[in-house]
Order: sequence, then C-alpha cells, then structure tokens
Amino acid sequence: MRSLETSLRALRTDYVDLLQLHFPDPKTPIAETLDALDTLVRAGKARYVGCSNFTGWMLADAHWTSATRHVQPFVSVQNQWSLLQREIEVEVTTAAERFGLGVLPFFPLASGLLTGKATRDGGPPAGSRLSEARFQSALTPATFDKLDRLQHFANERSWSLTRLALSWLASHPVVSSVIAGATSPAQVRENAASTLADLSAEEVAEVARLVES
Repeated sequence: MRSLETSLRALRTDYVDLLQLHFPDPKTPIAETLDALDTLVRAGKARYVGCSNFTGWMLADAHWTSATRHVQPFVSVQNQWSLLQREIEVEVTTAAERFGLGVLPFFPLASGLLTGKATRDGGPPAGSRLSEARFQSALTPATFDKLDRLQHFANERSWSLTRLALSWLASHPVVSSVIAGATSPAQVRENAASTLADLSAEEVAEVARLVES
C-alpha cells in the first residue's frame, strides 16, 4: 500500500490502471496479498491487479483464492517470454488462458539477441546488456544457429528480426501486450508496428519449430 501511494504521488495521479506484483512472496499467504490488493481497487487507487513471475500452480491458487474470498482477481501475468526463452509455455500460458489472464511478456528480444546486433563472429555490441558476463552463456553456436534460421525466415518477408520476434509473441491470443524496451523514438515506432503484424497460426508454429530444431 505504501508503494502504491508513493507511485501515485510520483505520477501525480489518483489511480493506476494496472497494479502488478513484481515477484511471488513466499512468506505471505496469497489470501492476505489479494485482500490488500482488493482494498486498493475498492478505494479506486488501482483499476486492476496482476502478477509477475508466477508459475502455473501459483496462478491456479490465486484464482481459486480470489474466487472463494470474492476479491479482485489477477487479470494479468508478466513473465519472461521470447523465441529463445519459452519455459512459460510449459504451464503458465495454459493457466493464463484457462483463468482469463492476459500475458505480458518481458525480455521479448532476449536481452538483445533477437535484434540481430550480436553476431557469431563479432559477439555483442560493446556496452550492450549482452556484453555483461551474466549473458555470455547464451552466446553459443546453437543459439546463433537458431538466430540464423529466424533471420532467414524474416528476410524472406523483408522483415527485421526484431519485427519477427515481437509479432510472433503478439500473435498468441493469450498475449495482451508485449513489454519491449527502446532507446530512441525510431525503436518505439518499430516495436509498435511489429506487434500489429500478426502471423497466421501456421506461421507461429513454423517459427517455433525453427528454434526447437
């Protein structure tokens, strides 16, 4: 509650449209958390509430708890999801669809790998996130093989790799929006245009196969 009050003052507004938990809190019962969020919604300080980094069973637990306590349910879940990080598809996307939550993927460009800026021979650009030591394990020959296949698919359609990566996510019905960072107005415009370029169900499946092989 203190966090939201601080945000409202900083934003100079009376409410936020969506208030999301950043991480699950293993020390606090989900019922207590949902009760607090419901209080904020009833007070008009948040219109909707969501969560981030929840597993499938956590979404099911929260859905059951909100239904039995008659409090505001989660409407969104924000988890990492990209063509190179697809663990969310094991259970989270199915749970979100079952319980009516919109998915908001973060790191949709795999920390820059799906922008095409990192090359097999040259490595990541200096000063980029990918140049940090914690990302070096991702720069493998197998990863670049996947990027090559994706780039070929994009080139056949005169698309950038970024456009393919974002449109692939946006084409999933369970996705409400895609959280993509930008450092210039041009990148904002490219990101927005990319999410409007829906792929067919066949193309979504074909692109998924390119990173599975």
